[in-house]
Amino acid sequence: MKRLFLLVVMTAQFLFAQSADMIFRHGKVWTVDEKMPQAEAIAVIGDRILAVGSDQEIAKYIGAHTQVLDLKGKLLLPGFIDNHVHFVSGGFQLLGIDLRPAKNPEELIRLLGDYASRHPKKWITGGDWDHESWPGTPLPRKEWIDSVSVETPIFVSRLDGHMGLANSLALKLAGIDRNTPDPPGGEIVRDSKTGEPTGILKDEAMTAVYNLVPAASEEENIEAARAALKHARQYGITSLQDITPADDFKIYQILLDRGELTARMDCRLPMALYEDLQMAGVRRHFGSDMLRIGSLKAFADGSLGSSTALFFQPYEQDPNTYGLAMDVLLDGRLESWCKAADKAMLQLSVHAIGDSANSRMLDIYAACVKENPMWDRRFRIEHAQHIDDKDFSRFAELGVIASVQPYHLIDDGRWAAKRIGEKRCRSAYPLRTFLDQGVHVCFGTDWTVAPINPLWGIYAAVTRRTLDGKHSGGWIPEQKISVEEAIACYTIHSAYATFDEDIKGSLTKGKLADLVVLSDDILTIPPEKIWDVEVEMTVLGGKVIYCK
Repeated sequence: MKRLFLLVVMTAQFLFAQSADMIFRHGKVWTVDEKMPQAEAIAVIGDRILAVGSDQEIAKYIGAHTQVLDLKGKLLLPGFIDNHVHFVSGGFQLLGIDLRPAKNPEELIRLLGDYASRHPKKWITGGDWDHESWPGTPLPRKEWIDSVSVETPIFVSRLDGHMGLANSLALKLAGIDRNTPDPPGGEIVRDSKTGEPTGILKDEAMTAVYNLVPAASEEENIEAARAALKHARQYGITSLQDITPADDFKIYQILLDRGELTARMDCRLPMALYEDLQMAGVRRHFGSDMLRIGSLKAFADGSLGSSTALFFQPYEQDPNTYGLAMDVLLDGRLESWCKAADKAMLQLSVHAIGDSANSRMLDIYAACVKENPMWDRRFRIEHAQHIDDKDFSRFAELGVIASVQPYHLIDDGRWAAKRIGEKRCRSAYPLRTFLDQGVHVCFGTDWTVAPINPLWGIYAAVTRRTLDGKHSGGWIPEQKISVEEAIACYTIHSAYATFDEDIKGSLTKGKLADLVVLSDDILTIPPEKIWDVEVEMTVLGGKVIYCK
């Protein structure tokens, strides 16, 4: 009788089971769901996950029109969620000049000269040069490029975006000469002998030149966004947390209306615009699954590579500077904005790299908690690269999310000790300490500052092997984390950082069917081989948007 009852139940389950639109089976499904970490198959209906389980369990969802994909043992993960990108700018970088390959000044000059000859009299921006890749690491000078750009204004940025090189024409147009004072939060680098500007401008000093660069047209912005979206889906990225100029938000709306938006966008608008959102009644997490606003971004300091990250102690390379606090931090505007925006239930995301900048931001966040009503804030500090020992517990106590981009550590690790010394480097990119202290950590790239490939970020967090090959055992190896932890930081933790952990970030029944299939099992191969792993398929909302 019992056997008959079970047979009836099983028959009923088979007859009434929903047919899936798509099924992935015969694979290793790493769900990032603690209740069921691993499975063999997954069923999708519409844009949602219908079921996750064994091949046998999922077989009942195969119907007459179900598309069945054989993973052949490949690893399937939730789609990657990049916590920090400059997306449309990245598209322009793909379409414009790329100076990152320049391994010496001569190559920089050649690349700029060739590009200027093809684009005469038009502003040249972007570039992402890196003087740390050059012999002797000299900062570039305007004289290097003046000869190849007499009639073409040039202002090309270092890859971190906190320092740029202007040619003489660009400086002249901006009215910058030896008598121009440094603006608050910025520096005009000058020749030590003549006092003349060298062409290098740091942080707020760049604004005078950027204000002269003609704005791109709407169609040019759309073209750049399309290029960026194509680039992202090739790397398994299904969601992006974008540092969004207001004009770019319009571009994403246009692409969404046209059915061309192939990544879910969480847009972090400039914090100075908080009153506009407040007056419109916008709060955190406003919008659709495809396009959201409600988060705000600001800067507390600069970058380590440009020697503008703000520290408690002076730089070893240049004892005359502690770095640069942004003008809005110095004059109190940032704290005022944070308190008002937090009261309006808008999420705060502030760039802080140096230990002093991070500590000051924790002070401001603590003041928000003390003065404003309680709510689920999910404060963020973008980068959180160098942390004073006393501040780890404050991250946890205040619920501050460390929004980290791990590729930076294998880049900075080549030269960070030159800037701040070995001792302070022990607290650089403290991923292990953050996690052990119970701090929420999410991962991304800061593209185009770093490549957008999430697998390189996972490689960096797990191996900490610097790009120059000098730390085969890892730079500050005690801060390594596991592959499983790194995957979680790139999926469910990044979803949490945008209040989206209930709809994405893990392969769980009912969540959005955002998936990625990898060429190799990064959970079992030697960690150093993760660098060579590729994305074979990207699925967004149950639709294949990339297939190798």
